[in-house]
Amino acid sequence: MLFDSTLRRDLSRNFAATLVVVLTIVITIFLIRTLGQAAGGRVAPQDVVLLLGYTALGHLPTMLALALFISVVTTLGRMYRDSEMVVWFASGISLARFVRPVVATTWPVLAVVAGLALVVWPWVNEQSFELRDRFEKRSDLSRVAPGQFQSSADGRRVFFLERDEHDPTAGRNVFVLTRSEVSESVTSAGSGRIEWQGDDRFLVLEKGQRNELDHETGSKTLSQFESYRVLAGDRAVARTQELPPLARSTVTLLRQPSARGDGELVWRLGLVMAAANMLLLGIGLAATPPRRPSNWNLLFALLGFVVYYNLINLSQAWVAGGRFALGEALLLVHGTALVTALLLIAGRDRARFLHVPGRPSGAG
Repeated sequence: MLFDSTLRRDLSRNFAATLVVVLTIVITIFLIRTLGQAAGGRVAPQDVVLLLGYTALGHLPTMLALALFISVVTTLGRMYRDSEMVVWFASGISLARFVRPVVATTWPVLAVVAGLALVVWPWVNEQSFELRDRFEKRSDLSRVAPGQFQSSADGRRVFFLERDEHDPTAGRNVFVLTRSEVSESVTSAGSGRIEWQGDDRFLVLEKGQRNELDHETGSKTLSQFESYRVLAGDRAVARTQELPPLARSTVTLLRQPSARGDGELVWRLGLVMAAANMLLLGIGLAATPPRRPSNWNLLFALLGFVVYYNLINLSQAWVAGGRFALGEALLLVHGTALVTALLLIAGRDRARFLHVPGRPSGAG
């Protein structure tokens, strides 16, 4: 049918263009944030691109849902402004009739959103968690760039060294500034290396000196040593069993119910339901007076999108805090959104049938 093919073509074209813009903006923001984390020593510089890919893939469901919503609003809004909707309405097509071609065009994207939210999202978080964890478990010497001062993982030590090219766990001309609540010490040595003792890693310095200041008494101590051991990082703990709910698979969360796990399920399932509900809301929110072409409808639609997704996060907190059950939170947020969208479409259709242009308004 001409109506279906026209709407689907315009909707597909607008969705592709909108998705490119949204991806460009969001990935640029993620890139800046990831570079900041690398500069702050929280991730390895060589893992920036990989971590950026994980982050973008994890947030792709939200970007797809946003692109779908904007494309529906802009496509139907243009039809309102160009008076195309008047032609379709005069042909006997109601606003509810637009639901079928919109869903027929967007269902593959909704399926992708469901797959990304339920399967890819936990996998991406698990990979990102392991990536950061692996970097945190590296020795402090391996994080230090030669010729640069670098803080340790706990922030209480500052290192400076010249790295040994033949041994990545060793360095030359080592300088260590250690701070605590009661003292401050400066240790320098000709060389240093990392040694493991159980689950603890130690920095072993050779042929150096240590200058210590006691803040309580104000006394200073200068000592020389042939060998000196200092704890180089926190205890290395295996985190494979400590993955947060956002990094656990959907099947695992269903098999091992908990308050935090149900909260994560509310977010994942809510993301899929919201993507579908926003299509219906977009159909109802796209109405624009033909004689007043503006983007106010898009502005209000985006505001509604932000409010909706904030409610998803809020429902996750409700369930994780034990205030609502999983089903209750989904029904409250997304059931309300669905009813609102259907009432909005029905109200638009009812107002159109009650107000027919050119109809006599008085007795003749």
